[in-house]
Amino acid sequence: MNQRYVKAQFASILGIVANLLLAIIKGIAGVFTNSKALIADAFHSASDVVSSFAVLIGIRAARKPPDPEHPYGHGKAENIATLIVSILLIIVGFEILLDAIQSIWQHNTQDTSINALYVVIFSIIVKEALFQYKYRLGHKINSPAIIADAWHHRSDSLSSVIALAGIGISIAGSHYGIPALQYFDPVAGSLIAVLVMWMGFKLGQEAVNVTLETVLDEEETKNFEQSTLTVEGVKRIDTLNARTHGSYVIIDVKISVDPEITVDEGHSIAANLKEQLMDEHEEVQDVYVHVNPYH
Repeated sequence: MNQRYVKAQFASILGIVANLLLAIIKGIAGVFTNSKALIADAFHSASDVVSSFAVLIGIRAARKPPDPEHPYGHGKAENIATLIVSILLIIVGFEILLDAIQSIWQHNTQDTSINALYVVIFSIIVKEALFQYKYRLGHKINSPAIIADAWHHRSDSLSSVIALAGIGISIAGSHYGIPALQYFDPVAGSLIAVLVMWMGFKLGQEAVNVTLETVLDEEETKNFEQSTLTVEGVKRIDTLNARTHGSYVIIDVKISVDPEITVDEGHSIAANLKEQLMDEHEEVQDVYVHVNPYH
């Protein structure tokens, strides 16, 4: 079992456990403290549990080796998991928005307990810690699903900050006898909903681009070109295209070699090029080399 898979799986399980506990704590606290914003935030944390499960399933599928039906491997499974996360964010955000608008429209405001503030502060600390851990790990092991899940934690953390402000102002309204300020709790819920849906849209957009195998730009392929030109026998790079395949990269390169060498020697240069690119760049999963005569 490779280290990349072990670390990604541990991060997903950690996210599931932490989000489940936070969802339960915030949900119970939201009911007992009469906070719409905290209840909405609890549902957001609950959605994180589902998304972390989706990421875990995607990571396990991506680890499967190539087979006759999937000759390029299962790397895109992680991006499918990312797309599932984004859809969940949009759905949950819409549900939160509807609930918040309904509370405002029906003038359904209640006194919020100060205990709601303590719960939100605790949630912010935990979620920010999870974001920092998963974001750094995702970039370290080049996993788009882990990075997406990290942003899901950040969105939950930011939504908790909004909930903190809304709850705080609502409590102040109750304390000082200003009923209008009590609307800040459901208003905070509305802002959380917009934030959640926007985060879902951005992650979904990125997942679709990767699933469609977007070609890396010139700046991103510069290192691949430099490695190619250091291989003995390569006279020139005719074309080099690198495309994403899940968390991996597949390179298609056409090179020019001495026209006087044998086919076997040309094949040897191509094999050396493939080996060097895969050795020097961990993200490269496969390399397809086409050899042309140099003129």
